[in-house]
Amino acid sequence: MLYDKVIFVVDDDISILRSIKRLLNASGFSAEVFDSAESFRDCAARDHGLCVVLDVNLSATCGIELKRQLAASGSALPVIFVTANDSEHTRRTAIDAGCVAFLRKPFPAESLFDAIHLAANEPFHQLEH
Repeated sequence: MLYDKVIFVVDDDISILRSIKRLLNASGFSAEVFDSAESFRDCAARDHGLCVVLDVNLSATCGIELKRQLAASGSALPVIFVTANDSEHTRRTAIDAGCVAFLRKPFPAESLFDAIHLAANEPFHQLEH
């Protein structure tokens, strides 16, 4: 494994979860997936992860709102937002909420890897793809 810490992936699209998990595992990362904001919030180990790849448009709780809740609870876990519904407003709101990167689906694997490396080394640097 490239990192000892797990990368969390939160997306309500099961095919996206499986794809990102396979990609990360094949590239030497450890990944744990969640199909809702609620299931991720219940994860006891979430603050010990490397980062979270978080869908902006989750069915029950918006990914941006989940990021705000995590920050309010004292979590410093870096967030990489992903979305298929990109707009300037969504991008600006995500960046203002404090993300390491904002990626539009579908995104190249290299963009995700770049964002993960930023999360590991420079958690306050912002990257837009």
